[in-house]
Amino acid sequence: MSTTYAEIAPPAALAEDVRCLWWSSFGWDGTILPDGCLDIVVTPDRAFVAGPDTGPWTSSLPVGLPVYGLRFRTGRAARILGVPASELRDRRVDLADLWGPAGASVAARLAADPSHLTALVSARLARAETDAPDRQVDVAVRRLLTAGPRVTDALTADLGVGERQFRRRFTAAVGYGPATFLRVARLLRVRRLARTAPDLALADLAARSGYADQSHLARDCNDLAGAPPSRLLRGR
Repeated sequence: MSTTYAEIAPPAALAEDVRCLWWSSFGWDGTILPDGCLDIVVTPDRAFVAGPDTGPWTSSLPVGLPVYGLRFRTGRAARILGVPASELRDRRVDLADLWGPAGASVAARLAADPSHLTALVSARLARAETDAPDRQVDVAVRRLLTAGPRVTDALTADLGVGERQFRRRFTAAVGYGPATFLRVARLLRVRRLARTAPDLALADLAARSGYADQSHLARDCNDLAGAPPSRLLRGR
């Protein structure tokens, strides 16, 4: 059975913090790979926060179950959710566990009507207005999304911040440090390129996506996706 999946743009007022709203029927048992994002996920009987992941995650949701979600932009979820993103790394945490009785109430409303997702995030964003987003983390995320293998060496110097302090801030906002996020960003790039240029050899895909060489690509694919490049990128 094929997957039904769709994304829609968030309301303009949330666009700085929210990448998209999405819907899926999960008619598929494939693997969800790291993307540097956190999501609020709503099923008919559960509402939880997912990610950020450092490895592959296989959904256990039944085939055909309607699932709704809201995906935050990288580095923007923590101040809205009220906890450092690093506390949610590689986890699926129910809203009731994250926010206590208030979270249980929110989860019940979302299960009854997932369209309340935008209202929920709008309300929490309003309460977080005094906690401004970390603009230096935003800059670093943009740099790392398009960067070559050695960008992290110069990143803190370019931003004029100390390495340890910035790593703490980046990890709290994104969920893991700049070096790990760079690996995730490269994997995203190589997967996009493999779809748009399916005839490229693996060595060319690696070079164009910011890997030092093909073996570097192979290590990251195995570590982050649990599969070799030939299977992950070519469907074999």
